[in-house]
Amino acid sequence: MTFKTNAIYCGDCQKVLPNHIPEKSADLIYMDPPFFSNKHYELVWGNGHELRAFEDRWKGGIENYISWMEPKLRECRRVLKDTGSMYLHCDWHANAHLRILMDEVFGTNHFQNEIIWCYEIGGKSHKRFGKKHDNIYFYTKTDDYVFNVDAVKIPRKSNSHMKTVEIDGEKYQEKVDAKSGKTYRYLINNGKIPDDFWTDIMQLNWEAKERLGYPTQKPEALLERIIKASSNPGDIVLDPMCGCGTAIAAAYKLGRKYIGIDVSPTACKLMLRRVHRIDGTIPYDKKTIIGYPFSLKQIKSLTPFEFQNYVCELILARPSATKTGDFGVDGWLLDGRPLQVKQSEGVGRNVVDNFETAIKRKNKTEGIIVAYSFGKGAYEEVARATHDGLKIELRTIDDILSEEEVPSDEEE
Repeated sequence: MTFKTNAIYCGDCQKVLPNHIPEKSADLIYMDPPFFSNKHYELVWGNGHELRAFEDRWKGGIENYISWMEPKLRECRRVLKDTGSMYLHCDWHANAHLRILMDEVFGTNHFQNEIIWCYEIGGKSHKRFGKKHDNIYFYTKTDDYVFNVDAVKIPRKSNSHMKTVEIDGEKYQEKVDAKSGKTYRYLINNGKIPDDFWTDIMQLNWEAKERLGYPTQKPEALLERIIKASSNPGDIVLDPMCGCGTAIAAAYKLGRKYIGIDVSPTACKLMLRRVHRIDGTIPYDKKTIIGYPFSLKQIKSLTPFEFQNYVCELILARPSATKTGDFGVDGWLLDGRPLQVKQSEGVGRNVVDNFETAIKRKNKTEGIIVAYSFGKGAYEEVARATHDGLKIELRTIDDILSEEEVPSDEEE
C-alpha cells in the first residue's frame, strides 16, 4: 500500500486508516477526540464570517462512546511503528474509561505517563472544585521507543529547598539529602525534564493570535512539546481526528511530515488553509484533500450541520450565527439574501410558506432555498409569493454541483 505524507484526508479515521495508511507507518500519533461532554458547540472560524458547528453528543451513554472509540484506537496501534508513541487527549468526562481501553489496546506495560495539563480558563462552579485540567495518556507500542530528553527540557526555577552554588564558573542548584547526607547538584543551564504535571503551557484565550474559533483548539506549544519529545525531524506525525489542524501545523513547523484526518469537510479546509499560511507553496485547493466530498453520493452522507456548512461554502454564503432557533434562516448570501438549507427530497409548499414568514421577519423581500429536490407545491407557492412582492429562488444541489463542475457518482 502506498500512501501520501503531508496530506489531509477527509473521512472517518476508522475507514481512512485501513484503506490508506499501511501498517507501522507513523512515528507519533496524537489524538484529541470529541470529548464525552454531551455539548453542542457553535463556533466562528478564522475571520469571523464563517460560523461552523459540530456536535459532541453520544446517544446511548458511555458504553456507546467507548465502542465508538475502540476500533479507531486499534487502527492507530496498527499503523504505529514499533518505536512509535501515541498520546490520547481527554478530559474528566471519559478519561477513566479511555485509560482502561488504552490499557487493553496497547498493554498496561506500555503505559508511560498520565500527563495532567492544567489551565486557568473555564471550570468554575459553586458546587464543586473547579475543573481546570485535561488528561493526556502517553503510550508506546513497545519498550524501544523514541524519547528526546534534551529537546523538551525547561528552565529550572528557583527552589526554596535548594541553594545556588557556582563551581568553575557554572551555576548549580544544590540540595543535601537529609537521610544519607549525599549532595545532589543540578546544572541550571541544562534545564530539567518536565514533570507529568504541566502548568507552564496556557490554554488559548479568545484573543490569542493562534485562535481560529474552534472551541476545543489546543495551543501549538502543547503539541510542540509532545512532537519534540516523541519524534525526530523527518518522522511522520499522524492526527486521526485533526480538527483545526494544530498537530499537523506544529509538526510541519518542526520539520516533521504530517497526516491529518477529519470527518468534517469544514475542518479539512481549515487545516489546508492553516498549512498554506505556513508554507505558501502548499496549494490552498480543496482538490488536494483526499476524500473531500465532491459527488452527490458523498454529500448525502454528510451530517445535517456539515451539509449546511457545505452548501454555504458552495454558494459563498455566510452561515447563520445561530444554529438552533434561527427561525428558518440558515445563512446569508453575499448580497444580503437569507438562505434556508434542506437536506431533503421533494420539499413542499409548507417549507416555502414558512420561509416567507422568516423573510418578512428579517425585513427582506428576497431569499433562496436549497434542497435535493422540490415538489410541485413548492413551485406553486413561489409563484403565489411573487404576487405578494416576495422573490424566492429554489435551487437544487444538482444545479449547484453542475456549476461547480463536480464529478458524477460514476466518476468517483
